[in-house]
Amino acid sequence: MTRVAAVDCGTNSLRLLVADGEDGVLRDVERSMTIVRLGQDVDRTGRLAPQALERTRLALAAYAGRIAELDVAAVRMVATSATRDAANRSEFEAMVLATLGVEPEVIGGREEAELSFAGAVSGLPGVPEPVLVADIGGGSTEVVLGSSDGIHAALSVDVGCVRLTERHLRDDPPSPDQVGAAEADVRAAIAAIRRSVPVEQARTFVGLAGSVTTVAALALELPAYDAERIHRSVIPVGRVRSVTSGLLTMSRERRAALPVMHPGRVDVIGGGALVLRVLMDALEIDEVTVSEHDILDGIALGLAAR
Repeated sequence: MTRVAAVDCGTNSLRLLVADGEDGVLRDVERSMTIVRLGQDVDRTGRLAPQALERTRLALAAYAGRIAELDVAAVRMVATSATRDAANRSEFEAMVLATLGVEPEVIGGREEAELSFAGAVSGLPGVPEPVLVADIGGGSTEVVLGSSDGIHAALSVDVGCVRLTERHLRDDPPSPDQVGAAEADVRAAIAAIRRSVPVEQARTFVGLAGSVTTVAALALELPAYDAERIHRSVIPVGRVRSVTSGLLTMSRERRAALPVMHPGRVDVIGGGALVLRVLMDALEIDEVTVSEHDILDGIALGLAAR
């Protein structure tokens, strides 16, 4: 058994998984998440902001301490959408190496999609195949069709909860015109997905990441965020529509008061829910199976297999 540490640095969150891996199976030792909003204004400026880099450095320093305490044999850090888009990504890479002791791997959308798929299906044995996985992140959404014999097709598109919020959903709550503009962005991305991914072949639709799990928690009317109840839950499209409509019409104060809402998602959850709702409507998907396992698990599985 090998103890590994996987770090996923996205547009909105920085996450750590320390796990013991053996024969393709992971046993969690520790999971952590910190909202660092690394992608703050990247869509507008093309650069990682100094304050975003500093928030990320502080969180990474804490993770490095835990990794040392837990006697980890190997560490891999992956950075995705915001870092891919940044002109000063070398500054980010140098900071990570100095803080964590390993270089971050700034991966492309295809590899991000494959890792997300691997992590998702590892936590959902027995679901009907082929499986269509949507990983709705802060800067991008990865859509992957695959089965136990591998990936059939994948595409990463530049619509995510942070990017849509910064581009369009500026008011509190956003105006109908702002919501319409955000939806148009998502529909344009879906047109690209249809050209690359044979979505009609899917027998199961799986949704990943914080926007999806938060929508699920709200749809289930949980009194508090409960990962065990959320994982493998099946949410009908009607509930996704109603939750999304509510999030896009309530004030920030009301969203913050929802018992399942992480403080770092309050201002961007409407955008993430919108991606899920438009995706399900446009692809005529009746229900989403929710997974708490995602790219972080895919990173750890690959690292343990080495």
